[in-house]
Formats: sequence, C-alpha cells, structure tokens
Amino acid sequence: MNTRMAELRTVLQHSDVPEEHHKDMAFALMLGKQGMRPPWPTGPVETARWQIQQVLNVLADAEVLVISPAAHAAVMAATATLEPADVATLDRDRDLAIPTGLLVLPEPVVVANRGGSLSDIRAFGWQMVTQSQVLPEAQYPGIQLTCFMDRDGPVQPESWRLAVAQARATGAPLPPLVPDGVYGMRADGALTAESSERHAALTEEHRRLHTALNEVAQYNVMPPEEGQWDGGRIEDVYDDFAVRYAFAFWRLSTQGITTITSPPDQDGPARQLRSAARPTDPDVRVIRLAHQVPEQRSEKSDTSRVYHHRWTVRMHKVRQWYPSTQEHRVIWRGPYIKGPADAPFMVGEKTYAVD
Repeated sequence: MNTRMAELRTVLQHSDVPEEHHKDMAFALMLGKQGMRPPWPTGPVETARWQIQQVLNVLADAEVLVISPAAHAAVMAATATLEPADVATLDRDRDLAIPTGLLVLPEPVVVANRGGSLSDIRAFGWQMVTQSQVLPEAQYPGIQLTCFMDRDGPVQPESWRLAVAQARATGAPLPPLVPDGVYGMRADGALTAESSERHAALTEEHRRLHTALNEVAQYNVMPPEEGQWDGGRIEDVYDDFAVRYAFAFWRLSTQGITTITSPPDQDGPARQLRSAARPTDPDVRVIRLAHQVPEQRSEKSDTSRVYHHRWTVRMHKVRQWYPSTQEHRVIWRGPYIKGPADAPFMVGEKTYAVD
C-alpha cells in the first residue's frame, strides 16, 4: 500500500494537481475507486482490513459461475480489442445480469504485472459499490473487482512456496483461491455518448499515467480492432487486463454471444456415471458460447500443418450506433473457431519458466 501510494504521489508531483491535494487525490485514485469513502485510512493495516472485509462480502453473497473453455477464449479475444475508454462505457444497470458474482476460469491466466513480476489469475469476483472521487468531489455508481490467484497455479516463486508452507504449518492453510488485487470500475455509462475523438484522448491520458507508473513500459501501441487469443502470457503494462476482461465478459453476456446455463440434469444415465465424490452443485452455473461457432477454414497454402485441437482465434470490435438511445455501444462480431470440427477444444496448454 505504501509503495503504491508513493508511486501515485510521485506522478502527481508532475501534474497540474495542487500540491495540497496530492494525498487526497492518491487515496481517491486507489481506494475511492474501489468503493472506500473518506475519511481515508491512517495506515496500510487499516486499508488491508477494509479490503479483506470486501473480499469476504463477495464470497458470502456471490453467485458462483464457471466459464467454459470456448467462452473464456472468446472473452480473452474480445479483451484484446478493448481500450480504457471502452471500459468507461460500462453501465452496471444494463450490463450486469448478476450484481455480485464469482467467475472461475478454466485455467489460470498468467499475467506480467507492473515491474515485470508474474502472477496467475484464476477467478474474478465483483460487487456493486459507490466510488468517491475528489477535484471535484463526486460519487459515482461503480463495480469493485477482485482478482483471485491460484494457490497451486503455474507461478510458484520460492517466496510464495515458503508462504504456503508456513501457512499450512501453522494450521491456517491458504485457500485454493487467494485474493490478489482489487480494482474499481466506474459503471454509470459515463463515456457512452462521447465522441471517438474524446475516447482516444482519454485512452491516451490513461496510458500516460500508467506509463509513468510503470518503468518497464516502453511502448504505446493501440489495441487492434480484431483480437485473438490462443493461450499464452498477458503483458499487462497498463495494469488494466482485469477490468478489460470483466467488461468483455459482461458485455458479451448482454450481447448474447455467451449464455448462463444451469447445471446438467441430475437424472438419467449420466447420474450413474458421475462420481459420488464429485456431486453437481446446484448453486454453480456455467457460462457457455450461446451458439455453435462455425469452423474457420484452414489456409490452403499451409498444407504442412495438422491440427489436433480447436480453439477460438478472433473477435472483431465495433462501436455500434443505437438510434433509439442515441449512443454508441461496444459490441463484437465473432468469434471463430480454428481446427478440425471433430477435435477437442483447447484453451491453451503452455509451460512457463518462472524465476
């Protein structure tokens, strides 16, 4: 907490924010966006206790969702197309079918964080909050987004293995999903009616801030209109992968590309085959692609490749104009599937070398 606050205040020293407001602005950027209201905490311990309580609130009230590999791949492809200004068009009243949820991914997503360190994200939890900002003082409807890493995931540095072993030795083992970062997302559709030029300007402002906070960020590449994902590590130089993934997940659900289904029927022959040790949980719902996605044709010139799996490879982002509401909304066309129609679907089997 102290390190992040110091980073923010250092950046604010080179901004047009009056010096007497640097502390309040830093708290608003970090904690006000997450849903904390002034008076601000006196130290990092108080902040950590508040964040722990927020995580417990999510775990107590969330509807549990498990996303299928194909739907997850589609969301990852859509995420790659998003800019920061797109995320600011989020409207929680229209985009969130579930106000409090915990979305479990089919496999951990390895992310290169600020400073070059690696982490893995296995789940996202969210709940509705009210954001508090300063200069000017204001409150906005928002979403508090919590990332959960996989205790036993692919990123296992020595310090982490030691912490897991110590927790187990003291009789308080860490849970399989461990909180690893809280984000705040404004969710009142603030930029829905703004022009493309205004979106571009705000996106550039966001990148300048995070480039200043991230010494290893050496480039400023606009995201492609067409996104794809076939597994692999995410380079999160602007510290916004989590909010882009959440936005893509919610918007694809409202667009109808993905759908929330109930667990399979408990009756019938399948029930006899199911292990008694792994009963179906009626409280867990599954996110799937809503329709059968057509297979992408292989290039005729590439006859040397033989694929043994299928995977989602492409999503195309557009800002669709809706005359009835006089606004643009980010939607996607796609996704497409590559690989033989009779081959199993693969999220992405990768091996990572972690120092």
